[in-house]
Amino acid sequence: MSEPLDRRGGDAPADGEDAVEQRANHQHVSEPLDRRGGDAPADGEDAVEQRANHQHVSEPLDRRGGDAPADGEDAVEQRANHQHVSEPLAAPAPPVEWQRLDRRMLLVHPVSELIKFLPVLVGVFVASTATNRGALFQLLGVAIPIAIGLVRYWTTRYRISGDRIELEHGLVSRHAVATPLDRVRTVDLTASPIHRLLGLSTVRVGTGSAGEDGLDLDGLDSRQARELRARLLHSIAPASEAVTEDDTHPGGERVVARFEPGWLRYAPFTSAGLVLTAGVLGVGSQVLDGLGVFDDIEGASIDRALTELGALVALPALFVGVLLVAALVSVLGYLVTNGNFALSHTLPDGSWHLRRGLLTTRETSVDDDRMRGVSVGEPLGLRLVGGARLSAIVTGLDRSQSGSEALLPPTPRTLVDRVAADVLGTSAPVTVPLAPHGPRARTRRYTRAIVPAAVVAVGLAVAGIVVDVPTWLWVAVPAVVLVSAFLVGHDRARGLGHALVEGWLVARSGSLTRRRELLGTDAVIGWNLSATWFQRRAGLVTLVATTAGGRQSVRVLDVPEPTAVAVANAGVPDLVSQFLARPPD
Repeated sequence: MSEPLDRRGGDAPADGEDAVEQRANHQHVSEPLDRRGGDAPADGEDAVEQRANHQHVSEPLDRRGGDAPADGEDAVEQRANHQHVSEPLAAPAPPVEWQRLDRRMLLVHPVSELIKFLPVLVGVFVASTATNRGALFQLLGVAIPIAIGLVRYWTTRYRISGDRIELEHGLVSRHAVATPLDRVRTVDLTASPIHRLLGLSTVRVGTGSAGEDGLDLDGLDSRQARELRARLLHSIAPASEAVTEDDTHPGGERVVARFEPGWLRYAPFTSAGLVLTAGVLGVGSQVLDGLGVFDDIEGASIDRALTELGALVALPALFVGVLLVAALVSVLGYLVTNGNFALSHTLPDGSWHLRRGLLTTRETSVDDDRMRGVSVGEPLGLRLVGGARLSAIVTGLDRSQSGSEALLPPTPRTLVDRVAADVLGTSAPVTVPLAPHGPRARTRRYTRAIVPAAVVAVGLAVAGIVVDVPTWLWVAVPAVVLVSAFLVGHDRARGLGHALVEGWLVARSGSLTRRRELLGTDAVIGWNLSATWFQRRAGLVTLVATTAGGRQSVRVLDVPEPTAVAVANAGVPDLVSQFLARPPD
């Protein structure tokens, strides 16, 4: 119907097929028809159809007054036509632009490349002195690493789209890495001394998959890096450099532990200190030998010194000297690694932030949602001085990211217990007394420690007799080995135990490297009961709680089989009982 007809009051309704055609035509009139008063309403069944038709009309047709309804098959066709009216499609979102790293990396990359090429540069400088064009070769030797650093900056770009973070780098061999945001498990921030001097940080994004490489953004402005970490981890407040233990920041950040100089006393009692000392002594001896220092020392002078001092004085003095060097190296290593340490917790989203490092700083963040428990490390050396270390049982980390699990370095045991209770939300699994595993389990701890030591002791005694060493030596050394093994077995027996309290499985074992693990039963995805031939003869099993976090399992060693079944059934009800011939006691 044309527009002039639309402005008049409407025609008289027709009857029969003409009325049907007229109403159908009214349904397809364009928007000017909406401004008229509408046609005469229908009665009876037609009125019912009219109301049904009005309910199916899309938004543009709803604004008019409505036409007279159609009947029969035409009414069905009319409603189908109204259902296909829709709004225009929205335009696609523009693509996210690529971004470059911070421009200050134009200074960092060339310096880094020069350090990498330092051995080559030294060789170039030495070799170029024998030629007439030494200055040219030296200039090229410096210019090439600088050019590589500049190219590295200009060929690196990244962007964060709606659901992924992408990185492209390389000139000759172009590499592209894309990580979905829902696969992000860790976001670590590191800053070398030159990065800290320029206010930069390196962001490392980990996915927790052993077969996938991490994504490194080296480097971003430190403030921008923290904002990116907060965005990727859905955290409301990234760790701050200036926080106090008594303050509660607007973002909800609470400092749980901060570095104290008294912690340095635990450094000499860690295995890391011994490793550092061995490395320093090895490198130092190589350097002294290269300088010819050992050539000036005659064997006769050493023999004369031993004769004058006596072996009973010289050997202990040498031992004490090595211990002093080890203690000094351990303290320095501890200070460099854990200086400026701070552990904080952010609410309400919930995430733990750890910052440490005196020269090169590292910041690690872990969400509360991925915390499945904690592990308290109690090696023999730290136990002797009342210390321990704390790490988290976290899902979504592979073994190459084990450093992201650390919560506390070697610190006082009281602090470790307090932080562990804070992480778990309860102190019950931290302080609960552990149930012993019985006399047979203790006997196995002694046997496993003494039998191998006895074999070694017998071998040493036989070797002493064959080589014809002094009697006191081949008697004393095996005796020391046996006594040491007995003490280790005794310590293992005392440390063996388990508990199940408030939904937490607690297991402790070991001596030289004792560990107390606390795992939430809601994180247990299965139970394994294994037993060797010797365990079966003693009626013992090893109960293994498998989980997706930490070392992938928590082991309860040498526990009686009925006890193991009862613990498994109580920890995860109905998971074990369905396989039993009778319910557990």
